[in-house]
Amino acid sequence: MLTHLLRRLHSSKPPIAIARHNWRHITIPHHPRMASTFPDLPIFRAIASHDPQSTAIIHSKSAQRYTYGELLKDVEDAKVQLYNQLRSISPEAIGGQRVAFLVENGYDYVVTLLSIFACDNIAVPLSSAFPASELRYILENSEAVTLLSSRKFQDKAEETLKEGLEHLQRKPVLNVVEKRRQGSGHDDIQLVTLPMNKGGMMLYTSGTTSRPKGVLLPESVLTAQAQSLHKAWNYTPRDHLLHVLPLHHIHGTVNALLTPLFAGSTIEFMFPFNVDGVWERLAAPFLAEGQSKEPITFFTVVPTIYNRLLGSHDKLDAPTQEAIKKALAPESLRLNISGSAALPTPTKKSWTELSGGNVLLERYGMTEVGMALSCGLDFKDRVDGSVGWPLPSVQVRLVDSDTHEVIQIGREIEKDGKEKEGEIQLRGPTVFKEYWRNEKATSEEFVPGKDGGGKWFKTGDIATRRMVDGAGNSGQDWAKGPMYFIRGRKSTDIIKTGGEKVSALEIERELLPQVAEAAVVGVASEQWGQKVAAVIVLNPAHAQTGKGGKTWGIMDMRRALKEKLANYKIPQELKVVESLSKNAMGKINKKSLVKEIFGSDA
Repeated sequence: MLTHLLRRLHSSKPPIAIARHNWRHITIPHHPRMASTFPDLPIFRAIASHDPQSTAIIHSKSAQRYTYGELLKDVEDAKVQLYNQLRSISPEAIGGQRVAFLVENGYDYVVTLLSIFACDNIAVPLSSAFPASELRYILENSEAVTLLSSRKFQDKAEETLKEGLEHLQRKPVLNVVEKRRQGSGHDDIQLVTLPMNKGGMMLYTSGTTSRPKGVLLPESVLTAQAQSLHKAWNYTPRDHLLHVLPLHHIHGTVNALLTPLFAGSTIEFMFPFNVDGVWERLAAPFLAEGQSKEPITFFTVVPTIYNRLLGSHDKLDAPTQEAIKKALAPESLRLNISGSAALPTPTKKSWTELSGGNVLLERYGMTEVGMALSCGLDFKDRVDGSVGWPLPSVQVRLVDSDTHEVIQIGREIEKDGKEKEGEIQLRGPTVFKEYWRNEKATSEEFVPGKDGGGKWFKTGDIATRRMVDGAGNSGQDWAKGPMYFIRGRKSTDIIKTGGEKVSALEIERELLPQVAEAAVVGVASEQWGQKVAAVIVLNPAHAQTGKGGKTWGIMDMRRALKEKLANYKIPQELKVVESLSKNAMGKINKKSLVKEIFGSDA
């Protein structure tokens, strides 16, 4: 029955049996031949409710614009093409099939993603930055039935499929996605009620501890994540988001794409990230020659990007600097968010000074759960070092890693006055379903709940929790109570030295302007168990500030940190490097770094 209905939904002819809904702003045509048909999923319900003439997507470099009406029309066309392609591969390739795609960030990516959702299949986004071997691993692990590629990446797609997929019973079929042209018009919309519950997205972990795992995020989970953020961060149709992030990670996909689509916001793509390009775009509306462009109101990136922007600001000419000050001011840039890695305190402070008082909002999330914790919209709720409160619909608890006891709210202080640390555990509708085809890994990461409310997901991240004076009184119903402070990863960021537990992230936050980038790690020590070490990249503008005019070094660092940190927390060893290798979201693999810098025995 489902196959029969889907054939009608995805055929070029109008469906015979349609369940019509009187959703606000949705026009049900008198002549069904003029309608585009979509499954009655929340994402399509939301997009169809927006003004069809409002701008959905902008390609920043070319200034091409696509409206919400055009987006739905093009998704309809792509949906029909994809459905026919899947039917040609297998008559039973309907619902729940993995569809991998290699398409550049922008309008065509959005159309491709939504067309996969419309066919009730699982989207597997790939990164063009990955080598062919890594792409093959994902294709093989996900058992993708097809690989959709844009013309730009066709050669890479062909190279990927050329060899190395012998273990698959059915090798993925390559299909080229044709570029969508501007101004393709729009149709009226019909939403069709069908039992579609197999679709969603599969994102792969960074693979820092093992081979990357496929994280299955059903459509219901993606919807819950987007709705949670929509409420917490107050996305609106007036928001204009500058998108510079990769789209094979949760940050770029849910925070900066799906949620603004739910809200009817405008998404302007500028990828890959370019420092000068971002400064020029932010400044443009406040310069005479660029006043036709709208101000950017929403910007969400990783700390590395904020550091690179801050490091290049002094090189800009005076008019551009003045325009940027206006662009970053709170009345223009409504929301600036930092995530995916710890935000150093000097970076946060420098951005506030540059922007005339705009404070970066920190939040906490991961591939498996989307966003889980966030500071509030009020500046008083953006506390240094804190990632805020549980987001709407998210349940959070802290569990002592040694005793496995839940740390109850109000009992976070030990008898000796120290704060209790615990692993963050989460549950709720925003949590992923499973690691694809990996029952063992899935079962190991969940623990049963004793209250009948379902299993808890073990994040592996350690945090403390405490009340903060002046915070949590802004009126946002979710942003109240004790705030959470991330201490680091259970395995790599909690350093045990001389019987004390040290947070690597706390030290990284306190490193001074002399340090452009830093990774604090634990190195094996016979005397201390572990000793604290720092691997840093010096800031060229401040590198010659050591005693006697010498290059800034370990004694300078120790003197500078003496007034900020307990002595046992101050790094005993310092290594200066030219750069720190990171993944696409600005995260450092510390285990690999320790072996590379300090040797395998460390």
